[in-house]
Amino acid sequence: MRIALDTQLSVGTGTGIGEYAGGLCQALQRAGVDVVPLHRPSFDPWRFDRRVLWDQVLLPVAARKVRADLLHCASGTMPFIRRGPVVVTVHDLAWLRVQGHTASYARAYFGSLTLRQYPHARRIMVDSAFTAGELVSAGGVDSARIDVVYPGIAHDVATTRRTPDLQPFVLVAGTVEARKNLLVVIRALARITALKLVVAGRATPYQIECEREAKRLGVQTRVEFRGYVPRSELVELFTRTAVVAMPSTYEGFGYGAAWALCSGAPLLVANAASLPEVVGDAAPLLPPHDDVAWAAALQTVLDDRDESERRASGFRQSAIERFSWRTAAAAAIESYRRALAI
Repeated sequence: MRIALDTQLSVGTGTGIGEYAGGLCQALQRAGVDVVPLHRPSFDPWRFDRRVLWDQVLLPVAARKVRADLLHCASGTMPFIRRGPVVVTVHDLAWLRVQGHTASYARAYFGSLTLRQYPHARRIMVDSAFTAGELVSAGGVDSARIDVVYPGIAHDVATTRRTPDLQPFVLVAGTVEARKNLLVVIRALARITALKLVVAGRATPYQIECEREAKRLGVQTRVEFRGYVPRSELVELFTRTAVVAMPSTYEGFGYGAAWALCSGAPLLVANAASLPEVVGDAAPLLPPHDDVAWAAALQTVLDDRDESERRASGFRQSAIERFSWRTAAAAAIESYRRALAI
């Protein structure tokens, strides 16, 4: 079978979806699948009009040109007009659940309009059982056509060597938006001395709210917003941090948590959405908005950093095996076979 794989979001400023598309493409190629990555390096996927043009016109045309047996839409959207079998990966339903602050046209396109297309896909891959449940509860999707395929974690993350800084910092990685819930970590920081916060991710207006809160609490000199950082720098931050925090209230998977597990970094996560499923018993689960609990958990890590490192190291190998691209590729291939057997 020849698979056309949408990898457009791996172009330019990388995100979790870009990491997913690129990693899956390479894993499928290593598994011997005839996979054709579809992307235009010069085409900006982050402008709304360009994204719609890509999804609805350029992507299906490109898939037909390469004579693919199946088009895998890996970024959560899919063409409204289809001329062949389609598999779509749904990473989350954030546009329906937690993006009420965004432009109405974007919410309509990425949310309700896209949701209506999913019943027309031959198979639907999701990053977690949580997202599978979200799809079923949203209506219109038969659970029997959903395949849970955990994303893989890249080799460079899984083979890093931990070298934590002597001056400890907590790392929060990801777009600085409301659902990432950064405020709880900033408020926890005010209860702890000798700890910095490093935030690596693209800014949104929510960052202004976070900066104001840090200033109000007098911790602004201990909070560093780095904005979007190159991938190599992000990997380095995971090796150097004392602890990774993921206080998100909504995640379809949570790449930051999986990266922490596979790099051996101590991790704290919110007890919300997919995060309990992803981390299991490898990290404490904390109430998303309880800054006292977050401060106590951060202090526990700082009080015995050696023990925190040993505990995280003990879960590392099982996480690497669980979030293997080889395993993800095998599950994706099985999903393709089911799609083409219809």
